Amino acid sequence: MTTERTIATGGLRERKKQRTRDALVRSALELFAEKGYDRTTVDEIADTVDVSQRTFFRYFANKEEVAFAVQEEAESHFLAAVLARPATEAPLEALRRAVLESWDNIGEAIQEIIPLELHMRTYRMIECTPALLAVHLRRSTELEERIAREIARREGLDVDTDPRPRVVVAAFSGVMRMAGQLWGAGQDCSVDSIRDITAAHLDQLGPALAANWRPDGR
Repeated sequence: MTTERTIATGGLRERKKQRTRDALVRSALELFAEKGYDRTTVDEIADTVDVSQRTFFRYFANKEEVAFAVQEEAESHFLAAVLARPATEAPLEALRRAVLESWDNIGEAIQEIIPLELHMRTYRMIECTPALLAVHLRRSTELEERIAREIARREGLDVDTDPRPRVVVAAFSGVMRMAGQLWGAGQDCSVDSIRDITAAHLDQLGPALAANWRPDGR
């Protein structure tokens, strides 16, 4: 009985910690979106959740970390989806299917923490905040490298001597960035919207690489 009570207590403690962490994320992103990242303090974030600054720093090292907490969750789901794709799929097709088929899971994971509407506002805020945009680009580069190395592993290639894994991931990531910007600039914050925008632009990747774009073929 004591062991069962200890396990139950431990589970309750973890759920409470997760609720506190999620509340800090929601509070931070709301404040960032309303006041701006630079004008928001850690004390304000903590006060909104009715916890101390010390409690904030138990969960996050700084404001930057909390700003990207939801994005990190989304990226982890996408990376897991890439790793789960069948080895028989061509690299670009594996990436395409991974992102399109994982959007429901990604959307659910985001909505467990914040509304999708707030996620859209956060995306806009990051794009408009030079310090955060620089971090966003660095994080994107690091994720691209991880994916390129996974593509190389799947194909039995050495990513440091064969440029193709990095090239295909760079092309894919460029389309993803453009789709994200179009979604963030729109009014529809739904998962269906970001999926449709992503699919429509990924479908243009092949035609965009064609040798001749002119309608008359000249």
